[in-house]
Amino acid sequence: MTKAIDSNITDSEWEVMRVVWAQNKTTSKDIRDIIENKKNWKPATTKTLIGRLVDKGVLNTEKDGNKYIYSTNLKESDFLKSTLEQTFDNICNKDIGKIIADLISKSTLSYIDIEELEKVLEMKKEDAVDVVPCNCVPGQCNC
Repeated sequence: MTKAIDSNITDSEWEVMRVVWAQNKTTSKDIRDIIENKKNWKPATTKTLIGRLVDKGVLNTEKDGNKYIYSTNLKESDFLKSTLEQTFDNICNKDIGKIIADLISKSTLSYIDIEELEKVLEMKKEDAVDVVPCNCVPGQCNC
């Protein structure tokens, strides 16, 4: 039976996942060594976070002698998209455009990124509406 995946991960768990995604397969020592420059974690902290990610079904483990190798079947881009979709599901439809614009204005983008965004926005014009309808139940927003 396949274990269900809990995609709600903490900021610290994200730090671990970013290492696993970058390394493909790694040990807790490797994770600790990589994050060491950014976080002042004790070895037990790293092991606790890894254990939580294993329990959530996000990390896989395989034993190699006296150590464990950690990996994931989840693509970073798919996981990020899923997380963002979950976040956007909790926002009033009328606010999504403003939030995306705010995210873009605060982001460092390359010329290629901007060209891609312009293409997407140009295609979105074909389906654009005059007013985005609110998707909240009464009392959930200020529409």
